[in-house]
Amino acid sequence: MALYEHVLLARQDVSAQQVEALVEQFKGIVEANGGSVPKVEYWGVKSLGYRIKKNRKAHYSLLNINAPAAAVAEMERQMRINEDVLRFMTIRVEELEEGQSVMLQKRDRDERSDRFDRGPGGGDRFDRGPRRERPRREDEATTEATAGEA
Repeated sequence: MALYEHVLLARQDVSAQQVEALVEQFKGIVEANGGSVPKVEYWGVKSLGYRIKKNRKAHYSLLNINAPAAAVAEMERQMRINEDVLRFMTIRVEELEEGQSVMLQKRDRDERSDRFDRGPGGGDRFDRGPRRERPRREDEATTEATAGEA
């Protein structure tokens, strides 16, 4: 049997419990066709890169699937019919990830703070300090002088 990673985007209007019920429904389809779903992760509501069917946000879920191609095809067919599913993507992989996916791993805040070089003023590395006056050119000085006379 082949190994797949499947990401599902559900409408933001549905609740998290309804999304879990959808995932369980699709998991049942895979298992009924001779496959298994060893891991399911709910990533939460996230903003979309662009509007999909008038939605700006969606519930994201990841399913790791170990199933024959026919089971995945049937699951995808059912997803196309379901109105609550905005998009989905199934990718065949060589091996399934163990543990949490990258989306769920905690980011170490200590590493993030070291990334920026904080100077003595507390600003970030792009802070250039106070702005200095630039030297005036001769033609600018004469233009201002003649404008003041008029």
